[in-house]
Amino acid sequence: MAQMKIPLFHPYKRPSAEAVLNGNVKGFKRILPFLGPAFIAAVAYIDPGNFATNITAGSEYGYLLLWVIVISNLMAVLIQSLSAKLGIATGKNLPEVARENFSKKTSIMLWIQAELVIMATDLAEFIGAALGLYLLFNIPMIPAAIITAIGSFAILELQRRGVRAFEAGVSAMVVMVVLAFAVQLFIADPNVGDVVGGLFPAFDGVNSLLLATGILGATVMPHAIYLHSSLTQHRVKAETPELKKRVFRFELIDIIFAMIVAGAINMAMLIIAAATFHTRGLHIEDLDVAYNSFHELLGPTAAISFGLGLLIAGLASSSVGTLAGDVVMQGFIQKSIRLYVRRTITMIPPLAIIIFGINATKALVWSQVILSFGIAFALIPLVMFTSNKRIMGPTLVNHKLTTILGWAISALVVCLNLYLIYQTFFEN
Repeated sequence: MAQMKIPLFHPYKRPSAEAVLNGNVKGFKRILPFLGPAFIAAVAYIDPGNFATNITAGSEYGYLLLWVIVISNLMAVLIQSLSAKLGIATGKNLPEVARENFSKKTSIMLWIQAELVIMATDLAEFIGAALGLYLLFNIPMIPAAIITAIGSFAILELQRRGVRAFEAGVSAMVVMVVLAFAVQLFIADPNVGDVVGGLFPAFDGVNSLLLATGILGATVMPHAIYLHSSLTQHRVKAETPELKKRVFRFELIDIIFAMIVAGAINMAMLIIAAATFHTRGLHIEDLDVAYNSFHELLGPTAAISFGLGLLIAGLASSSVGTLAGDVVMQGFIQKSIRLYVRRTITMIPPLAIIIFGINATKALVWSQVILSFGIAFALIPLVMFTSNKRIMGPTLVNHKLTTILGWAISALVVCLNLYLIYQTFFEN
């Protein structure tokens, strides 16, 4: 009796990555097994810190700095592609590769600064989510913080169901944020000609240059770099250099798609602020003032959409930060603690700020200073390792142009963040 041939994939189900790599899947379905990791990393680019920056830029300068978001998004595509490529080529994440190539003392130092950066990042995300609850439901900040804590634990529970379940959950939250800002954008009804004009580079005085510096300097999120390399390191088994190269090509589609979505959200924030506030001569910096102003000027639907976007983005990004913390601890020092214990520890600083009534704005400023210190320690090793043929292999090592762009972006981002640190300490 002839043996029955079993198909490698069902036409109505998502095919496996192995079936795609073997050439048994055609058309759009080929990219489906590879979608996910970049959307987890992209959440870092739509955290509450971005809300404040984009609202400020749009209300003060209208559409003028829209092109800065486009440039920063292009930078993010390259940086996240390098991180994903490192995981695919080596089967290891960035902290693991760093531990193998640096001394033990250096690895410990890198771990400590990475943990501080992740906690600082989580500060903005946690406070942003709690603020979203406060604005939407008029819940006092302390109960809102407790609810935020419970919500972040619930999202982490998806991780116990597997990485694909977590990816699906976070991706669904990103879609909700997209829908929230799509509704707001429709209500704000911006002038299309003005939007197009904002895509051409221009400045309006020194202050606009400083704000553009802040947008570009905040492009790189260190925890997203660490985490993305981890999400791709074991996702697809590819033994040969040629198969690894094919995997990277598919992952690159995921990265481009996810970064387009994240960029569109950030652009929408600025456009809405420009159409709503700048046209009326209003300068808005605080998120609670922005919410109330949206309610007054555009109606409750626009305000609720803004609050929901803030809440969902804060919850999603804080959970992603927790996973990144687990990656850096395992990678740099080969230790691990339970995710729920880690989530509890990282919630202590923002809870303390809310409970003791510490000025949240000042706390966020200091969190950004800590974040600025940590960017070089993630970005420079990433470019170093992905440019090393011994580490990456002959097929996935950076091309010379990629290396040049990587170092140029690293130098630009590090210099901008050093300037932001100087400005915080000496000019404020």
